[in-house]
Amino acid sequence: MSLGKYLFAGGLGFVLGGPIGAVVGVVLTSMLSGGKEYKTTTSSSRRQTVQNDFRMVLLLLFASVMKADGTVKKTELNVVKQFLVRTFGEEGALEALRLLKEFLKQNYNVAEISQQASLYFNYSQRTELVHLLFMIAAADGSVSESEISVIHTAARNLISQSDFESIKAMFVGSKTNTDWAYKVLNITKDATDDELKKAYRKMAMKFHPDKVNNLGEEIKKQAEEKFKEIQKAYETIKKERNIA
Repeated sequence: MSLGKYLFAGGLGFVLGGPIGAVVGVVLTSMLSGGKEYKTTTSSSRRQTVQNDFRMVLLLLFASVMKADGTVKKTELNVVKQFLVRTFGEEGALEALRLLKEFLKQNYNVAEISQQASLYFNYSQRTELVHLLFMIAAADGSVSESEISVIHTAARNLISQSDFESIKAMFVGSKTNTDWAYKVLNITKDATDDELKKAYRKMAMKFHPDKVNNLGEEIKKQAEEKFKEIQKAYETIKKERNIA
């Protein structure tokens, strides 16, 4: 089975250089020994190259979060497997999973990986990276402090602190009161109703799933989940304040 046939048929771009390339190169050399084919360039699809670069970075960061607390949990691995099948199909998912397992064996600097990624992905793509990392961390029903620390290390080079706190609030902490909803919208409880509406419009525009159209349908679907959390936060506060 050719890795290039299913997973990176459109080629790779910036991830073949810098700190990411150093890790990817070691892993691909190991995986592709024995005559397997691999395509490193693309002549026809810049969109496909961007998708493949995003997926490679995502797998690297997935691995970092999964081993953050010293144990790769079965629940996290199952969520990743499901995500990979939806993204790549059955055969492509098997190859992506092989790649992920190799990344789990490697030691690399998360800050350097995310810093390189920040130079090539736009802001919407970077926010979705952080969102997906929290999705994996929360697969077992909770997000540990060690997982938050790894995600925060990556996020410092990818998005603003306020947007990190917004995405974090979607996954971390209790939703028995409205505190989480204010954090998602990046406002405090003393914000006026007008400030609430402005904050919602701003966040809805910033995190709109259409902004990641070029990353493929599965990534867009995950972005839609983030968008729904913003809508849910807004409706929660409106209900608390009896706003029609």
